[in-house]
Amino acid sequence: MAKKKKINVPSGLIHVSCSPNNTIVSATDPSGNVLCWASSGTVGFKGFRKKTPYSAGVAADKVAKTVKEMGMGSVKMYLKGTGRGKDTTIRSFANAGITITEINEKTPIPHNGCKPPKRPR
Repeated sequence: MAKKKKINVPSGLIHVSCSPNNTIVSATDPSGNVLCWASSGTVGFKGFRKKTPYSAGVAADKVAKTVKEMGMGSVKMYLKGTGRGKDTTIRSFANAGITITEINEKTPIPHNGCKPPKRPR
């Protein structure tokens, strides 16, 4: 087997997707190529425990550790979704010693949305 080539990326992007049932954290380089990712499920949580902020923090810690080994010192964070793990994810990266230069909220918001159901007669 060939040795894995060591990647050195000084800065990058962190995309956090928080659904009501799971939290997915992925790290990319500035051009958008995924370097590593983790979710509450891949870290070892199942069922109800995947929804918790703690599981999101553990997933973020795993990504932060991997990114730190790649030499990434500063990141821009993009948060998406209505789940409970967003704050914990930000704290995990800050505690890992990675500088967060920018935090963007890109949760989709409906402008007028779907038509409501008919009222009962």
